[in-house]
Amino acid sequence: MILLAGALAVSEFRIAKLRPALEALHPGLGAITARYLHLVDIERALTAPERTLLERLLTYGPREPTSAAPTTGAEVIVVPRFGTISPWSSKATDIAHVCGLAAVRRIERGIVWTLGAGRIDADALRALAAPLFDRMTETVLFERAAAAGLFTHETTRPLRTVSLATGRDALVKANAALGLALSDDEIDYLVTNFAALKRDPTDVELMMFAQANSEHCRHKIFNAEWVIDGEKQPKSLFAMIRNTHAKSPQGVLSAYRDNAAVIEGPLGKRYFSNPENDVYGAIDEPIDILMKVETHNHPTAISPFPGAATGSGGEIRDEGATGRGAKPKAGLTGFSVSHLRIPGFEQPWEKHPLSNEVGSRTASCRRSRS
Repeated sequence: MILLAGALAVSEFRIAKLRPALEALHPGLGAITARYLHLVDIERALTAPERTLLERLLTYGPREPTSAAPTTGAEVIVVPRFGTISPWSSKATDIAHVCGLAAVRRIERGIVWTLGAGRIDADALRALAAPLFDRMTETVLFERAAAAGLFTHETTRPLRTVSLATGRDALVKANAALGLALSDDEIDYLVTNFAALKRDPTDVELMMFAQANSEHCRHKIFNAEWVIDGEKQPKSLFAMIRNTHAKSPQGVLSAYRDNAAVIEGPLGKRYFSNPENDVYGAIDEPIDILMKVETHNHPTAISPFPGAATGSGGEIRDEGATGRGAKPKAGLTGFSVSHLRIPGFEQPWEKHPLSNEVGSRTASCRRSRS
């Protein structure tokens, strides 16, 4: 593994926002800096030209004054969660391969927080690390060499089944052991349905069921039945959503297909080549309007920055994959998520019901492309 230092990773503004929380844990903390640390998994030692090229690829970000002295102090290293590959890593590794660095297996990126307060004991450093990373998507380390765990490859494990011979308790234990976070009604659902199938579930099936809830905003309840005041409603949630189109379909070219909708637009001139003679010119054609809503608000509230990235990525994917000939030109995506207000776990920004629902834990995401 090669470690290559990068540019400053966190703005002074964000550090200023973090400082009160850190100072409360350790008064007189001193200077705080955060720099990128690139972690490169390689198949063999790089040649001098390869090393130079790699360093050039990983030189980006704001320029710093040459007189800036590095901050010294205790280090907290924040890296992607072990066992995962970050979106940044996927793209960076692809770029390295395209540039001829075949010996690079994978590039990951972390942030080294340097807390300049002299010596900090281990317990205090662990407490200071808590505000600096997202437990859902990141891991905190206190030695750079420990980052090698990012590139550990586990051996393939055999498929296992969870025996339901003892009934519901077996699934309750599997829920805790596998970290599935299934609710009581989901456990009851699985017990009932696998009993009907007359077989035991595999660990893969249970994991897929759990991810159907956490990964995609509870899509599995879209066709759920609604019972209000003891009376079963005629329409499911999805049927309610589709009811507007069913009542007024005029002008709708495509709906509830391909992850986006298309409505009739005006005639306009589009500049492209004529396929018959390859001559460029303005050609009259309908400019239909595409629209969609991305359903990643749930993970955005819990883990705002990765959630917003997932949402914007879904927007780009679905708009470009709608029907034939879709031509996305520009987009603006904003995510707003209400407070969670988990009973017994209310957060400081959630204590005023009339306050602005878009709080500091909600990440805005803006993108454009041509």
